[in-house]
Amino acid sequence: MLVYVCAWCPGGLLCVSQYTGPVPADRESPMARSETSPSRAQRSSPTQRPNACCFCWCCCCSCSWREDENRGRMKLPETKLETIPNCEACTKPTVEEMKQWAQSFDKLMKNPAGRNVFREFLRTEYSEENMLFWLACEDLKKEINKSTIEEKARVIYEDYISILSPKEVSLDARVREVINRKMQEPTPHTFEDAQLQIYTLMHRDSYPRFLNSPIYRSLVQGGSRSSSES
Repeated sequence: MLVYVCAWCPGGLLCVSQYTGPVPADRESPMARSETSPSRAQRSSPTQRPNACCFCWCCCCSCSWREDENRGRMKLPETKLETIPNCEACTKPTVEEMKQWAQSFDKLMKNPAGRNVFREFLRTEYSEENMLFWLACEDLKKEINKSTIEEKARVIYEDYISILSPKEVSLDARVREVINRKMQEPTPHTFEDAQLQIYTLMHRDSYPRFLNSPIYRSLVQGGSRSSSES
Protein backbone atom coordinates (compact mmCIF):
# COMPACT_ATOMS: atom_id res chain seq x y z
CA MET A 1 0.00 0.00 0.00
CA LEU A 2 1.29 3.45 -0.92
CA VAL A 3 0.54 6.82 0.62
CA TYR A 4 0.82 9.69 -1.81
CA VAL A 5 -0.18 13.34 -2.16
CA CYS A 6 -3.14 13.65 -4.50
CA ALA A 7 -2.73 16.53 -6.96
CA TRP A 8 -6.52 16.90 -7.25
CA CYS A 9 -7.21 17.40 -3.56
CA PRO A 10 -7.52 20.99 -2.22
CA GLY A 11 -4.38 21.66 -0.24
CA GLY A 12 -2.75 18.40 -1.36
CA LEU A 13 -4.48 16.03 1.05
CA LEU A 14 -2.91 12.66 1.71
CA CYS A 15 -4.68 9.84 -0.09
CA VAL A 16 -4.36 6.13 0.56
CA SER A 17 -4.71 3.78 -2.36
CA GLN A 18 -4.10 0.09 -2.98
CA TYR A 19 -1.73 -0.31 -5.90
CA THR A 20 -1.16 -3.64 -7.60
CA GLY A 21 1.20 -2.40 -10.34
CA PRO A 22 5.00 -2.37 -10.23
CA VAL A 23 6.83 -0.19 -7.74
CA PRO A 24 9.27 2.23 -9.42
CA ALA A 25 12.89 1.17 -9.03
CA ASP A 26 13.88 4.36 -7.26
CA ARG A 27 11.19 3.72 -4.57
CA GLU A 28 11.80 0.02 -4.09
CA SER A 29 14.00 -0.93 -1.17
CA PRO A 30 17.22 -2.92 -1.82
CA MET A 31 15.82 -5.85 0.17
CA ALA A 32 12.68 -5.91 -1.96
CA ARG A 33 14.76 -5.85 -5.17
CA SER A 34 16.90 -8.76 -4.02
CA GLU A 35 13.84 -10.82 -3.18
CA THR A 36 12.15 -10.24 -6.53
CA SER A 37 11.48 -13.57 -8.23
CA PRO A 38 10.58 -14.40 -11.85
CA SER A 39 7.09 -15.40 -10.77
CA ARG A 40 6.59 -12.00 -9.18
CA ALA A 41 7.81 -10.27 -12.32
CA GLN A 42 5.25 -12.23 -14.34
CA ARG A 43 2.46 -11.16 -12.05
CA SER A 44 3.46 -7.48 -12.25
CA SER A 45 2.70 -6.01 -15.63
CA PRO A 46 3.93 -2.51 -16.60
CA THR A 47 0.51 -1.74 -18.07
CA GLN A 48 -1.42 -2.84 -15.01
CA ARG A 49 -3.51 -0.01 -13.55
CA PRO A 50 -4.18 0.73 -9.90
CA ASN A 51 -7.41 -0.34 -8.27
CA ALA A 52 -10.18 2.17 -7.64
CA CYS A 53 -9.21 4.51 -4.87
CA CYS A 54 -11.56 3.59 -2.04
CA PHE A 55 -9.97 5.69 0.67
CA CYS A 56 -9.45 8.90 -1.30
CA TRP A 57 -12.04 11.59 -0.66
CA CYS A 58 -10.89 13.95 -3.38
CA CYS A 59 -12.72 14.77 -6.60
CA CYS A 60 -10.56 12.44 -8.70
CA CYS A 61 -12.41 9.40 -7.35
CA SER A 62 -15.06 7.60 -9.33
CA CYS A 63 -16.12 5.29 -6.53
CA SER A 64 -19.63 3.88 -6.49
CA TRP A 65 -20.50 5.71 -3.25
CA ARG A 66 -20.08 9.04 -5.06
CA GLU A 67 -22.35 7.93 -7.91
CA ASP A 68 -25.03 6.89 -5.41
CA GLU A 69 -24.66 10.22 -3.63
CA ASN A 70 -25.07 12.17 -6.86
CA ARG A 71 -28.18 10.18 -7.75
CA GLY A 72 -29.61 10.96 -4.34
CA ARG A 73 -29.04 14.66 -4.79
CA MET A 74 -31.09 14.69 -7.95
CA LYS A 75 -34.20 13.56 -6.08
CA LEU A 76 -36.56 16.38 -5.13
CA PRO A 77 -36.92 16.46 -1.34
CA GLU A 78 -40.53 15.96 -0.31
CA THR A 79 -42.19 18.80 1.56
CA LYS A 80 -45.62 18.53 3.18
CA LEU A 81 -47.82 21.32 4.43
CA GLU A 82 -48.05 19.56 7.79
CA THR A 83 -44.29 20.06 8.31
CA ILE A 84 -44.45 23.84 7.75
CA PRO A 85 -45.08 25.90 10.91
CA ASN A 86 -48.51 27.54 10.93
CA CYS A 87 -47.45 31.06 11.80
CA GLU A 88 -50.85 32.32 10.67
CA ALA A 89 -54.18 30.54 11.07
CA CYS A 90 -55.22 29.25 7.66
CA THR A 91 -57.03 26.46 5.88
CA LYS A 92 -55.21 23.88 3.80
CA PRO A 93 -54.79 25.27 0.28
CA THR A 94 -55.94 23.35 -2.78
CA VAL A 95 -53.60 22.47 -5.64
CA GLU A 96 -55.19 25.20 -7.73
CA GLU A 97 -54.53 27.78 -5.01
CA MET A 98 -50.88 26.72 -4.75
CA LYS A 99 -50.49 27.01 -8.52
CA GLN A 100 -51.97 30.52 -8.40
CA TRP A 101 -49.10 31.57 -6.14
CA ALA A 102 -46.87 31.33 -9.22
CA GLN A 103 -49.11 33.71 -11.19
CA SER A 104 -48.23 36.79 -9.16
CA PHE A 105 -46.56 37.78 -5.90
CA ASP A 106 -49.74 39.60 -4.86
CA LYS A 107 -51.74 36.37 -4.96
CA LEU A 108 -49.12 34.64 -2.85
CA MET A 109 -49.03 37.41 -0.23
CA LYS A 110 -52.84 37.68 -0.02
CA ASN A 111 -53.12 33.98 0.85
CA PRO A 112 -52.37 33.10 4.53
CA ALA A 113 -51.17 29.60 3.60
CA GLY A 114 -49.03 31.10 0.85
CA ARG A 115 -47.44 33.49 3.32
CA ASN A 116 -46.69 30.59 5.68
CA VAL A 117 -44.93 28.63 2.94
CA PHE A 118 -43.08 31.69 1.66
CA ARG A 119 -42.00 32.55 5.21
CA GLU A 120 -40.58 29.04 5.63
CA PHE A 121 -38.62 29.52 2.40
CA LEU A 122 -37.29 32.87 3.62
CA ARG A 123 -36.18 31.17 6.82
CA THR A 124 -33.97 28.83 4.77
CA GLU A 125 -32.41 31.91 3.17
CA TYR A 126 -31.92 33.66 6.52
CA SER A 127 -34.21 36.53 5.51
CA GLU A 128 -37.34 35.68 7.50
CA GLU A 129 -37.22 39.10 9.15
CA ASN A 130 -38.55 40.64 5.92
CA MET A 131 -41.83 38.74 6.24
CA LEU A 132 -41.99 39.30 10.00
CA PHE A 133 -41.61 43.04 9.49
CA TRP A 134 -44.26 43.11 6.77
CA LEU A 135 -46.72 41.19 8.98
CA ALA A 136 -46.02 43.48 11.94
CA CYS A 137 -46.80 46.50 9.76
CA GLU A 138 -50.07 44.90 8.64
CA ASP A 139 -50.98 44.30 12.27
CA LEU A 140 -50.19 47.91 13.20
CA LYS A 141 -52.55 49.20 10.50
CA LYS A 142 -55.47 47.50 12.24
CA GLU A 143 -54.96 49.33 15.54
CA ILE A 144 -57.07 52.33 16.55
CA ASN A 145 -56.03 52.76 20.18
CA LYS A 146 -53.37 55.47 20.46
CA SER A 147 -51.37 53.92 23.30
CA THR A 148 -51.38 50.52 21.57
CA ILE A 149 -50.22 52.13 18.34
CA GLU A 150 -47.34 53.85 20.12
CA GLU A 151 -46.28 50.65 21.87
CA LYS A 152 -46.43 48.49 18.73
CA ALA A 153 -44.59 51.14 16.70
CA ARG A 154 -41.83 51.22 19.31
CA VAL A 155 -41.49 47.41 19.22
CA ILE A 156 -41.37 47.38 15.41
CA TYR A 157 -38.71 50.08 15.42
CA GLU A 158 -36.55 48.26 17.96
CA ASP A 159 -36.95 44.87 16.27
CA TYR A 160 -36.58 45.76 12.59
CA ILE A 161 -35.39 49.36 12.12
CA SER A 162 -32.74 49.85 14.77
CA ILE A 163 -29.18 49.21 13.57
CA LEU A 164 -28.57 47.41 16.88
CA SER A 165 -31.18 44.75 16.16
CA PRO A 166 -30.11 41.33 14.79
CA LYS A 167 -33.35 41.34 12.76
CA GLU A 168 -32.76 44.72 11.11
CA VAL A 169 -34.26 44.92 7.62
CA SER A 170 -32.50 46.55 4.69
CA LEU A 171 -33.79 50.08 4.11
CA ASP A 172 -32.29 53.09 2.36
CA ALA A 173 -31.36 56.32 4.13
CA ARG A 174 -34.37 58.26 2.83
CA VAL A 175 -36.88 55.79 4.26
CA ARG A 176 -35.05 55.67 7.59
CA GLU A 177 -35.19 59.44 7.81
CA VAL A 178 -38.94 59.40 7.18
CA ILE A 179 -39.45 56.77 9.89
CA ASN A 180 -37.39 58.70 12.43
CA ARG A 181 -39.50 61.79 11.78
CA LYS A 182 -42.82 59.92 12.03
CA MET A 183 -41.80 58.12 15.24
CA GLN A 184 -42.22 61.42 17.09
CA GLU A 185 -45.97 60.88 16.70
CA PRO A 186 -46.56 57.26 15.59
CA THR A 187 -49.63 56.36 13.53
CA PRO A 188 -50.83 53.07 11.99
CA HIS A 189 -49.03 54.16 8.80
CA THR A 190 -45.67 55.13 10.31
CA PHE A 191 -43.83 52.31 8.49
CA GLU A 192 -45.78 52.44 5.23
CA ASP A 193 -42.80 53.49 3.06
CA ALA A 194 -40.54 50.91 4.68
CA GLN A 195 -43.16 48.18 4.28
CA LEU A 196 -43.48 48.93 0.56
CA GLN A 197 -39.70 48.84 0.14
CA ILE A 198 -39.42 45.43 1.84
CA TYR A 199 -42.40 44.12 -0.15
CA THR A 200 -40.66 45.16 -3.36
CA LEU A 201 -37.42 43.54 -2.20
CA MET A 202 -39.14 40.21 -1.52
CA HIS A 203 -40.97 40.42 -4.85
CA ARG A 204 -37.88 41.07 -6.97
CA ASP A 205 -35.28 39.10 -5.03
CA SER A 206 -36.82 36.20 -3.09
CA TYR A 207 -40.02 35.41 -5.01
CA PRO A 208 -38.36 34.11 -8.24
CA ARG A 209 -36.14 31.77 -6.19
CA PHE A 210 -39.14 30.62 -4.18
CA LEU A 211 -40.96 29.47 -7.33
CA ASN A 212 -37.95 27.32 -8.29
CA SER A 213 -37.31 26.08 -4.77
CA PRO A 214 -37.75 22.43 -3.68
CA ILE A 215 -40.22 23.62 -1.01
CA TYR A 216 -42.74 25.06 -3.49
CA ARG A 217 -42.21 22.53 -6.30
CA SER A 218 -42.56 19.60 -3.92
CA LEU A 219 -45.80 20.96 -2.47
CA VAL A 220 -47.36 21.40 -5.91
CA GLN A 221 -46.21 17.99 -7.13
CA GLY A 222 -47.37 16.29 -3.94
CA GLY A 223 -50.77 17.99 -4.12
CA SER A 224 -51.20 17.04 -7.78
CA ARG A 225 -50.29 13.44 -6.97
CA SER A 226 -52.81 13.27 -4.12
CA SER A 227 -55.57 14.74 -6.32
CA SER A 228 -54.96 12.20 -9.10
CA GLU A 229 -54.96 9.28 -6.65
CA SER A 230 -58.27 10.38 -5.08
